[in-house]
Amino acid sequence: MTEGTDRPHNPQDPSAGSGGYGYPPGAIPGGYGYPQPGQPNPYAQQPQPQPGAPGAPGAPGAPGAPGAFGGPVYGEPAFGEPAFGEPTTFGGPARTPEPAFAAPSQPDWQALADRSEAQRSRRKMLTIIGGAVAVVLLAGGGYLFFAGGSDDKPQDDKPTAAASGSASPSKTPEDNSPTVAGDPRLLRDRAPGGSPVQLSMSPDLELVKMGERDEVRLKGGPNSFAQGSEQAVDVTKSFSITTRVYTVVENGSRMAISQGDGDSFSFELGFEVVNGKNSWVFRVQTGDKGAAATMQQIVVDAPDAVKKWTQLTATYDADKKTIALYVEDKQAGTAQIGGIWPGPGPVQLGRSRHHGIWSGSLVGSLDRIRIWNKVLAPEQVAVLDSGKLDSLGVPSHAWLI
Repeated sequence: MTEGTDRPHNPQDPSAGSGGYGYPPGAIPGGYGYPQPGQPNPYAQQPQPQPGAPGAPGAPGAPGAPGAFGGPVYGEPAFGEPAFGEPTTFGGPARTPEPAFAAPSQPDWQALADRSEAQRSRRKMLTIIGGAVAVVLLAGGGYLFFAGGSDDKPQDDKPTAAASGSASPSKTPEDNSPTVAGDPRLLRDRAPGGSPVQLSMSPDLELVKMGERDEVRLKGGPNSFAQGSEQAVDVTKSFSITTRVYTVVENGSRMAISQGDGDSFSFELGFEVVNGKNSWVFRVQTGDKGAAATMQQIVVDAPDAVKKWTQLTATYDADKKTIALYVEDKQAGTAQIGGIWPGPGPVQLGRSRHHGIWSGSLVGSLDRIRIWNKVLAPEQVAVLDSGKLDSLGVPSHAWLI
């Protein structure tokens, strides 16, 4: 654990003359898409070969023709591209094979009628079964909400598809939607009580469906974040925050969740290289100017943090004035503090505020973000995803669960 030392901040905006994000310093010769002086114009009209002539598009042996030597077979990934359904580079969707077109044929009307009748019978049976299950759940006091199944624990070095929560037969698609109805760029606060805090997604943040769960993928940079409509945490009182993090880089500072948009954050939780070591960090600010002398933190070594799902939980006990950090539901460190400065500004995903600028841009994924307006004890954190909700209660805010 390290206290009272600030980390170097790296502004996200490029410096003057640096060439911008991804470009070398200096001007781009010829401008965007234009040839340099003295070079042939690639946009000039070129003579086109006659259809069917050798070398014409679509002719056998032409470059890019299906099955031609040197050209990919239609519908198969080219060398280096991911296969359908595999996770892609963060920010890019999985490659979807293009459908092959076939000539329309006369439908078998009798087969369609039989299939329609079978589907009606199946829906009727499912309705009867669903009603019986709902009655049993209500009679038994079944209460399954915001609990991840035990099968949704972090596995290998790739995001895995797993169920989050239990679906009731009476649920509609809107009930399980991660976004607000009518606004696909607004993450929905799915906690049942209190005032909901919706999260607005920036252009470079992508919402991805993985089996029965959803995650957000962040590319890093100034346009890769999500911002709440208001504050989600009252830092003058006890609180607990938990989220799963999947980071794909091992350099700099990569914050999963923070709060504040003034001179400094009030709290931040995420990944950072500290003294040359991969680490998980939970920091709070106790002064109103964001000075290093008033920052308190917990730092935990994380040698295998990169490209692996990890659940982080941070708590603040306002009565005892202590903060704690849990990694994979196990307490990894605690610290005594004087309190947390209630800085202005809403909750943030994928970035944090330092000295009046945005930094800590995350490159990776987040899901299962939950906030409680109370401190969870170690034994409660240990059962976060076991379904034993009686000891946890309903979170005050929840996204991507």
